[in-house]
Amino acid sequence: MANSFHLPVLTKEILNYLNLKKGGVYIDCTLGGGGHSKAILEKIYPHGLLIGIDQDIEAIETAKEELKSYIDKVKLVKGNFKNLEEILSDLKTETVSGIIFDLGVSFHQLKEKERGFSFKEDSHLDMRMDLNQEFNADILINSYSEKDLAEIFEKYGEERFSKRIARLIVIERKKKTFTTTKQLADLIIKTLPRTKKRHTWRIHPATRVFQAIRIEVNQELKALEKGLNQAIRVLEDKGRICVISYHSLEDRIVKHLFKEAEREGKEQKNYGLKIVTKKPIRPSLEEVRDNPKARSAKLRVAEKIMFTTI
Repeated sequence: MANSFHLPVLTKEILNYLNLKKGGVYIDCTLGGGGHSKAILEKIYPHGLLIGIDQDIEAIETAKEELKSYIDKVKLVKGNFKNLEEILSDLKTETVSGIIFDLGVSFHQLKEKERGFSFKEDSHLDMRMDLNQEFNADILINSYSEKDLAEIFEKYGEERFSKRIARLIVIERKKKTFTTTKQLADLIIKTLPRTKKRHTWRIHPATRVFQAIRIEVNQELKALEKGLNQAIRVLEDKGRICVISYHSLEDRIVKHLFKEAEREGKEQKNYGLKIVTKKPIRPSLEEVRDNPKARSAKLRVAEKIMFTTI
């Protein structure tokens, strides 16, 4: 199931927790290259339906090829999962049997030099998941105030030296506009205290700042909150939602929203979420060995139920 996007993570676990049924309607909110979608279709075809959503047109095109054997039972939509209810309304679909989110940036997006997500190769500062979007990393770095830059580096990157990095960016961009990933990565290295020699790096010093910029450019955490809340609403009775996150900011949102939906359901004696995974499911050592990018993945699962019946 590998293609230029990435190996789908925790696929066996996803298939197990979704409780797939033959005639079910399932949504892959982060289609990517179609890896998870293909695994689901193998189980529900020809009776079920798979709706795949992605804001990256390159993902849609890749998935079309990956899923061509099942195309009569697939609906692919270029869009953002923050508009989930609107997308389903357009498809004349009210409720669904299961939903998956596999968050973050895809291997394809990191690998494609011109997309500007990675500092490993020099490229234009871009980081847009939706290539039709105008706002990108170049505009952010060259227009945000020092205060705003420091805030997003700290909030979305949990960067210790956020203020120092923001200050130097503002000083340097007066001399020369930031346009490339290497420019920015090199500047971040310059801000390190002298004691932070290269051989002491556990991760590249630019990693957290690049993560923060990507999250801000794509409004990822706000979209996640909107998408999850809508996903809970469109799930049918006993429908399940599976979310794979890769860093603590995402995981915190998922954990909080699941708990809140469970609490509200119990208090109001109405539909809510029953948390299925008390602790997040992690990839096996074997999967991490085969796919090192899976090592930080966490899967949380919840089921929609009516609390008056328990």
